[in-house]
Amino acid sequence: MADTQDLSNHELVRLDRAHVWHPYTSFTQPGMITPVSHAQGVELHLADGRVLIDGMSSWWSTLHGYNHPVLNQAVIDQVGKMAHVMFAGITHEPAVKLATTLAKITPEGLNKVFFSDSGSVAVEVALKMAIQYWHSQGQAQRTMFLTLKRGYHGDTFGAMSVCDPHSGMHHLFHHALSHHLFAEAPPCAFDEPFQESHIAKFAQLIQQHRQKIAAVILEPIVQGAGGMRFYSPDYLRRVRELCDKNGILLIVDEIATGFGRTGKLFACEHAGISPDILCIGKALTAGYITLAATLCNDKVSNGICAGDNGIFMHGPTYMANPLACAVANASIELLLNSDWQNAVATIGTQMREELAPCSEFSFVTDVRVLGAIGVVELENTIDVSKLMPQFIENGVWIRPFGNIIYLMPPFIITKEQLSKLTSAVLKVVATLAK
Repeated sequence: MADTQDLSNHELVRLDRAHVWHPYTSFTQPGMITPVSHAQGVELHLADGRVLIDGMSSWWSTLHGYNHPVLNQAVIDQVGKMAHVMFAGITHEPAVKLATTLAKITPEGLNKVFFSDSGSVAVEVALKMAIQYWHSQGQAQRTMFLTLKRGYHGDTFGAMSVCDPHSGMHHLFHHALSHHLFAEAPPCAFDEPFQESHIAKFAQLIQQHRQKIAAVILEPIVQGAGGMRFYSPDYLRRVRELCDKNGILLIVDEIATGFGRTGKLFACEHAGISPDILCIGKALTAGYITLAATLCNDKVSNGICAGDNGIFMHGPTYMANPLACAVANASIELLLNSDWQNAVATIGTQMREELAPCSEFSFVTDVRVLGAIGVVELENTIDVSKLMPQFIENGVWIRPFGNIIYLMPPFIITKEQLSKLTSAVLKVVATLAK
């Protein structure tokens, strides 16, 4: 058996290609693999000695950067007490503190917290909550969900079923998934005037199928993996009104947008609404340990528990893992005690200014920024295998998808580090003109 403690860079890559299957990757042709030895702040230190500025926050999670002493200490302190304990019939302080905090900082009324392992599972839990709620009300026929095209909610089967069925990354499984209702993606940009016609098709679908719909599920304000699209808060506000009018639950997926990324602590706040069910994950533990949560209001929890079954039918083995809850508590405290609003606004202003020159290229269709999210949208699909080496040569870690080059840096990034990211984007976009 190989001694994984002393692997050379060459041997590490060789064994990786022999045994490790990476996300959204061909095993036989995995493309470029970049070994990382350690990370500090906003820097990824590669095994070959190079250093990259991380523009992805490791898929939108490491808002405080890497190897943060406060978060490290939270893990160390907790591991000396217990790393894990089952959550059935048992509770512990890190979980109780975290649930109490989440109930306090999330939109009004969301006071029940169900912990799980990942964002995808948090969505599965939300879908099950909605279905079980209606079953308890004697309306077991309500098993459909209304959602938006260009949406993304995760990789498990229930979550995939409410992702875009055609243009999304899960179209290969469409024949094997439960079929739901899809309205057009919101056509109104974040800063554009909202018109009632923008939501006409959505309103029509909710009216026609209201006796079969268990809930509406959507990403608030930002459609992430569906193209980094920012839409009007007025659209989200009208969705809440239509759900109320037709007696339908609203599930909001804040897994990517939660904890300040859009400039508000939660993206729902842009519209001033509160959903019936809320999903959070990613930045919840600041990238330390996988953890997610599904929150609901009294209406949902009481409705489920008043049914014949009386209990909610879900229970992950690592639910409310003490290590994860401890670091989540430390991360949220660190965030709330910082001037994160100013940090996010400063990042957004700088990205807006420094990414603007990209719009001068004819093949760039849009440059947009919201909070600490910067997006350059191209006319055609990007060859990621060609662009990734260029970004690394420029000393940055940026991973495009589809026709999108985007930045979601940690909130602690300095002006100089952010300029290195934006200048790399401009340089690489310029090479596409040749």
